[in-house]
Amino acid sequence: MSEPSQELAAQPAEPLMQLDAVERTFGGGRTLFGQPRPAVHAVQGISFDVKRGETLGIVGESGCGKSTLARMLTGLDRPTGGRITFEGEDLVALIKSDHRAVSRKIQYVFQDPLASLNPRKTIRTILEAPLIHLLKLGRTERRERLETLMQAVNLAPEFLDRYPHEFSGGQAQRIGIARALAADPDLIVLDEPVSALDVSVQAQVLNILADLKRRFGLTFLFISHDLSVVESVSDRVAVLYFGQLVEMAPARQLFGQPRHHYTRLLLNSAPAPGRRNLDAGDAESELPDPFNPPPGCPFFARCPAGTQICQAEMPALCPAPDAPEHLAACHHPAGDDRDPGP
Repeated sequence: MSEPSQELAAQPAEPLMQLDAVERTFGGGRTLFGQPRPAVHAVQGISFDVKRGETLGIVGESGCGKSTLARMLTGLDRPTGGRITFEGEDLVALIKSDHRAVSRKIQYVFQDPLASLNPRKTIRTILEAPLIHLLKLGRTERRERLETLMQAVNLAPEFLDRYPHEFSGGQAQRIGIARALAADPDLIVLDEPVSALDVSVQAQVLNILADLKRRFGLTFLFISHDLSVVESVSDRVAVLYFGQLVEMAPARQLFGQPRHHYTRLLLNSAPAPGRRNLDAGDAESELPDPFNPPPGCPFFARCPAGTQICQAEMPALCPAPDAPEHLAACHHPAGDDRDPGP
């Protein structure tokens, strides 16, 4: 696990990963008797870049496609449409040619720390697996790396010979982070990494992640439904709704001046001290039927600014007039002159 050089850290961030109209559909096709099977479009036409060295937060309600997207970005699932490139190369092709090389570059931290660790193996065995199979390290090198990994996540080396059930949730999640670090990756996808932890333990894990990112020049893709956590750790934030990217912006802009009415609903449903109450729309309306998606904007039924064009046409992801990095897929974005809200 090497420290990034000052020269590398001084270089401007370049896209590490790029998504171009990525889709994932479950079901579809026909049965043995020729009857059509319903299809669910879990991810629909998502495009964005992940910059090297940044923390990109991804937020949205349950069922919006966050975890499906995470699985595709780590190679655990494959898109049914579009293209994902990593360091300029097609990710699916890379996995087919050398899946271990991809595993060395991209790692995953799971939501449930205890369920993600094999209960029959010691922590030493769990952490040694990527050192043996991905990095091909010898015994002496593995011993040194294990000590480094345990120190990096603030765990004592004597914990290596214990089993997962002997640890608390916070300790188990730190072991999961150490396992992701073991292969010395460039990108770590964190899928709800602190949602199962107490608030005080969340702070400890988040501080460790921030320190690791700074020390080793990591890139994080941080998936969560907890807006306060995403706001505190992210450089940029992408908001998903019904499998689509509806808003993306630097974190300060998105939380300070959200342009999509769904983002405003999310912020209003999770109030924070000192944050003004936003026009949230209809939070009680039902989500669209995934087997029969509506035409036009899927958020129309819950939107306070919806008009006839919203029912007929899907809005494109467009930049704000005064902030080209702030993108929103809305015909009547908040703050626009046509916005009927306050």
